[in-house]
Amino acid sequence: MKIPVLLAVLAVFGLLRFRRASLLMWAGAWWVGIYVLLRFGFTAPIPSSVVSLYMGIVSIATLAYVSSSQERREEVSRPLVRFMTEKRYTALLIAAIIAIPALAAANVYVQMNVPLQPPLFSRTVHPASPSEITVHDKKIDLDNGENPFRHLETSNPSEFRTHVENGRRVYYRNCVFCHGDNMSANGMFVHGLDPLPTNFHDTIAQLR
Repeated sequence: MKIPVLLAVLAVFGLLRFRRASLLMWAGAWWVGIYVLLRFGFTAPIPSSVVSLYMGIVSIATLAYVSSSQERREEVSRPLVRFMTEKRYTALLIAAIIAIPALAAANVYVQMNVPLQPPLFSRTVHPASPSEITVHDKKIDLDNGENPFRHLETSNPSEFRTHVENGRRVYYRNCVFCHGDNMSANGMFVHGLDPLPTNFHDTIAQLR
């Protein structure tokens, strides 16, 4: 969880509570707040299809809540009726009438013009790792060499934690979807692969 995003959402909720916002404002704030948390609040990115699924559930739940009683229905509909009938909101109403279909059309246009890309999983089995790699013009032996950062675990723990965090970030960007949070081959996409990914949790000692 990204703490700054969570704190920003909570700050908005606190401001709405301080201002005694209407039920309509609260409903909109909850919908937007949950979307922001799902889309930007997690270190491991959530697939857009999962976000859409959750937001569909949130939309249904929000509509069910605001329409669950006559009092709530009136509280939500009252500002909407004023917005659509009072002359002082005419300009905003016209802008909304134009903007809503325009945004919908723009979204369709963008979705239809997404460039074709190869499948995310072009192969189901990783190739074997090389026996050596070159980093900053220095060759590193992956089979027989020593981890150049391991000594930092005792000599400079803070710098060692920085390298561990970098590795964690790379793993969550590239590997977690198949290999899972604990490297046990239980990621969210694992059932679409044949053969299944390597279970590093059980076989790590057998790997070079």
